Order: sequence, then C-alpha cells, then structure tokens
Amino acid sequence: MLGTVTELDLRLIRVFLTVVEAGGISAAQTALNTTQPTISAQLATLEARVGFRLCERGRGGFSVTPKGTQFIEAARRLLAAAEGFRVEVQHINRKVSGSINIGLLGQIDPVANKKIGQAIARLRARHEGLYFHFTELSSSLLEEKIINGHIDLAIGYFWHRLPNIDYFPLFPETQIAYCAPSHPLFDQVGALTREDVSGFDWVWPSHPLPEMPAPTSIERLTVLTDSMDGAALLILSGQHLGFLPQHYATRHEQLGQLHPLNPDLLRYEVSFHAAVRHSSRQRDLVSAFLNELIEIFGSPL
Repeated sequence: MLGTVTELDLRLIRVFLTVVEAGGISAAQTALNTTQPTISAQLATLEARVGFRLCERGRGGFSVTPKGTQFIEAARRLLAAAEGFRVEVQHINRKVSGSINIGLLGQIDPVANKKIGQAIARLRARHEGLYFHFTELSSSLLEEKIINGHIDLAIGYFWHRLPNIDYFPLFPETQIAYCAPSHPLFDQVGALTREDVSGFDWVWPSHPLPEMPAPTSIERLTVLTDSMDGAALLILSGQHLGFLPQHYATRHEQLGQLHPLNPDLLRYEVSFHAAVRHSSRQRDLVSAFLNELIEIFGSPL
C-alpha cells in the first residue's frame, strides 16, 4: 500500500488513467507514445505500489476491477489537486504586490502617453497585484520629489542632471513659438526673424532651457511659468509670444487660434527621460517598469 506519493507514482497514475480513457493498452499507445509491454510493466508497478489489482488485461480484453474503479475516482481527485496547486503557485508568482509612485510632466504627447500605458500593461500582465500612483508635477519639482523619495520614477524634461539620479532617454518633444491672431505680429507669421520678435513680451519657462536661447532680453520675458496651460492662455490673449509643444498647440492651430512665428527658425527639441534614484533602481518593481519603458521606447540602457 502507498505510504507516500512520489513523482513516479504520479506518472504511473497518469498512465493508468490514460489507458482507462483510451479503453485499453493497445489504444493508449499513441497517447502515451510508448509500447504495449512498457505500458503493461508500468501498470504492474502501480499495482504493486497500491497493493491490489487495478485492471484485467490479456486475451479477454481490458476491464477495470471494482477496486480499480474506486481508485480511478481517487486518482482523478489527486491529479486535480496537484494541478490546482500548480496553478495557485503560478498565480501567487503573478500577483506580486506592491506600488510604484510615478511623477509625470503634464500634457505629454498622446503618442508617448500610449507607450507609457503599454509599459504599464505589460508589467501588470506579470504582476497583477501591482499598483501605480501618478502625480502630475512641474519640471522643477520632479527631481526634487525623486531625491526626497516621494516618487520612485519620473518622466519629464530634466536639465539639472543630478549625480545621484540616473536618466534614461525616452522620446523627443518639439517646441515651437506661437502667437495669436490679435497679436501685432500675426500678419507676418511664417517668416519672422529673431530680430522681428525680440521687441515683444514673451512668456517663458521658469526652468533653464539650454536647448533654446531666450529670443529677447530679460526685460521682455515678462512672465515665467512652468504651466503649459497658463502659457497658452497668455499667448492666446494676444499680449505675449511663447513656445508650446507642437502636439499641444496643434488643436489651437486647427481652430485658427494660434500660428507658428517661424517653425523652421523659432523652434527647439527637448528630450524626455525616465529618471530614478540610484537606490530606487535597485527595487525590483521599479527596475522592471524602467526596463519596460526603455524597451517600448526603443532606447538603449
């Protein structure tokens, strides 16, 4: 009689149930991919293990004994329990719990947003218990929140390049200078030079822009802001010129509310990065999300 159930026992039990379902040893050869003598030997070994005859086999054909019938029900429950155990363990592995705090610069390009969403979906497909917390922050606050540990990973435009933060390029963003129809320069848009625009008030980002020199004197940078919506409102008022992301301004252009000053000259490109503290990158979940972002955006590590 069985004292403990070994892996060999499980294999022999599966052989027996296959033979029963096939209706005989000969019919089970294909399913088991082995010969009749081997199957007969395996059944004999199982019977020796349990201590009673499970089936009749020979010239009279194949039939299950009364004890064999009881054994079939018990064997099926055992294998079902083993399969349930396997699935449950896999599910435990999938349901890694935890959370990632993400800081985002507002008004990210919809195409880039979609890719960020794909990275989230791919990670949660493996870790169903994973939660994301998102906070929209200005550029000036993203690095500060990373340093003080309030967020694990930030996606935005960074200019400080702090030594204890790792930066990974994700995607570029094009910024173009615009004006509204009520601005004095509107009738000349399309071919304006730097000299043409230098005598007017500008709304300008409050953070440094090494990619683009100021188009006018400091005195003419009359509004400093990190708010894209705020900058757009000032430009729409007709009182200021200013740069906006091309993807953000497109809708205003379609409505005839904004027009580029000179898209070939008055423009600049910025690179958006994923940024993490050295210590945060060691966290498995943060590192996994970072790797998904890098792979989806096609950037090298």
